[in-house]
Amino acid sequence: MPMIQIRFAVPSSTPALEAALARRAAQLGQEWLGKDPSVTAVLVEPADPAHWFCAGRSLKEAGLAAFWLDIRVTEGTNTKDEKAAFVAATFTAFGELLGPLHAESYVHVVEARGDAYGYGGLTQERRYIAARPA
Repeated sequence: MPMIQIRFAVPSSTPALEAALARRAAQLGQEWLGKDPSVTAVLVEPADPAHWFCAGRSLKEAGLAAFWLDIRVTEGTNTKDEKAAFVAATFTAFGELLGPLHAESYVHVVEARGDAYGYGGLTQERRYIAARPA
């Protein structure tokens, strides 16, 4: 039940690109972190490359794309190796979708405690407790 937020900057964006980023992010979450896409939410927001600065220079000046992706998952559900593979695969996949990327494009796996994170009115801890055999 991850929540994925993507902020990206490219010279020109289209709704088709935004949908492709959302689809790919959910696929990567499933492939590398074992997250169910049927309960994955994705928010995609374009940014003006003239307003995105890396090392004091705008992406517009640099002629590069960049992104920031946060994925919120329940703490302890993924190993260090799984998270590292997700970060690497996301950088590669988003480079394919967005074009040449500035190296300062970020992937952040945010681990939230199960008692402080949930959806549909239930925390992940409550879901876990409810699913345990009696």
